[in-house]
Amino acid sequence: QVQLVESGGGLVQAGGSLTLICAASGSIFSTNAMAWYRQAPGKQRELVARITSGGNTNYPDSVKGRFTISRDNAKNTVYLQMNSLKPEDTAVYYCNADLISGYIRRNYWGQGTQVTVSS
Repeated sequence: QVQLVESGGGLVQAGGSLTLICAASGSIFSTNAMAWYRQAPGKQRELVARITSGGNTNYPDSVKGRFTISRDNAKNTVYLQMNSLKPEDTAVYYCNADLISGYIRRNYWGQGTQVTVSS
């Protein structure tokens, strides 16, 4: 059974920084793209950052230059460094992984971690 476990969320003042960590565990054959999404109250879940197994990244304009995604393939772990945080970054952040387990490729989600940015 594959699990994605996130950590690192919390409360921070505007302009501050946080680092989110997501570790995938279980019977994993290989991990393809990993990503972070977020969902604010009353809004749809949106992509925050994505990184391929080769290290290529992409970000929406709303976080470009402030957020950095990285990964440790040996540990099946993905990180999200968030700098210059704004109140509008407040949301539940979810880890997502496209991986192969038991010869089956599918998408997995973490349970989410709350990030609150105060003004």
